[in-house]
Amino acid sequence: MREQPAQSNFAVEVENLSVKLGGRQVLSIPSLSVKSHEVLGIIGPNGSGKSTLLLSLALLLKPAAGTIAYYGVPVTSPGQILQLHRRLAVVLQEPLLLNNTVWDNVTLGMRLRGVKKEELSGRAHRWLERFGISHLARRQARLLSGGEARRVSLARAFVLQPEVLLLDEPFNALDMPTRQALMEELKVILGETQVTTVMVTHDRNEALALADRVAIIMGGSIRQIAAPEEVFGSPVDEDVAAFIEAGNILRGVVAAQRDGLALIDVNGQVIQAVSDIKSGCPVTVYLHYEDIIVGLPAAEAASTSARNHLKGIIVKIFPFGSQLKVTLDCGFPLAAVITKRSWEELGIKIGQEVVFTFKASSVHLISRYGQPASNPVPER
Repeated sequence: MREQPAQSNFAVEVENLSVKLGGRQVLSIPSLSVKSHEVLGIIGPNGSGKSTLLLSLALLLKPAAGTIAYYGVPVTSPGQILQLHRRLAVVLQEPLLLNNTVWDNVTLGMRLRGVKKEELSGRAHRWLERFGISHLARRQARLLSGGEARRVSLARAFVLQPEVLLLDEPFNALDMPTRQALMEELKVILGETQVTTVMVTHDRNEALALADRVAIIMGGSIRQIAAPEEVFGSPVDEDVAAFIEAGNILRGVVAAQRDGLALIDVNGQVIQAVSDIKSGCPVTVYLHYEDIIVGLPAAEAASTSARNHLKGIIVKIFPFGSQLKVTLDCGFPLAAVITKRSWEELGIKIGQEVVFTFKASSVHLISRYGQPASNPVPER
């Protein structure tokens, strides 16, 4: 990759960006910065503005207002746009391959940029091999499978040695084995090349696997941006928590506050959480499925540092990826995930009484007054 300009520590900076389509504002981003060499994942529900933001960053969609800067230089003229297009690579949801050979598709951008024949050949061979499609070089693009076409579009992007790579749903419509294999390869390649990348996806697992930071976009605005473990572990509001769909969302009221331990009343049950949020405050309780231990009542007295023990009846057991999602009725529905092996060893079934156990430090509280709880600290 060519040496990057030194005007800014940020590869991409956005200020007061507004995009309107059909006279309606569909995107409003007061500020967004992408660090050099960073992989930023942008996730959100369908219609949230993810692809619109990516097309704006790719300078393929003209905003109604605001500025986009690359390496500290704002884009202000058509001449700059043309120049910057040579420093970017964009991979859209559909591969959009020419009805020609794989070789012709991969080398097209280099030919348009006047790359010398020897260098062109070396780069093309390298990336065809890197994505495992060297044997397809002379095949017609229309004869490729979905996974093969996706690899060609990625090779076509990386062969340009971009300073910034923009990916729009790079694993869209791929079957699970193909998607998983390509995701693992792309993670290694992004680590090797250190290319600054902005990746749009609706899939939380893709963001967790590939991104250094994650931005949640909803309703055309960014609701939260942070490291993946912070976004998925401590969602900023109830909408974000519902979208990432990784845990229980309950509503309650802080009934008491005892030296940094909040006691939350949820439909008559008490849940303890490490938080200094004030008594009387209505809160949303967010609790990861994975943070709950499922056990039998007979084992309830076993040694544990967890403060929360909720007893109830199993009302639902449902496949959840490679695990099982078990739903308890303890006065309100509460779900946990367990391995199939644990399920077999416990011998649990619908209608059986079990105990859900979890630590107070595992509970994330979102104040419905708009004042989030302080970051929890580990229990001792």
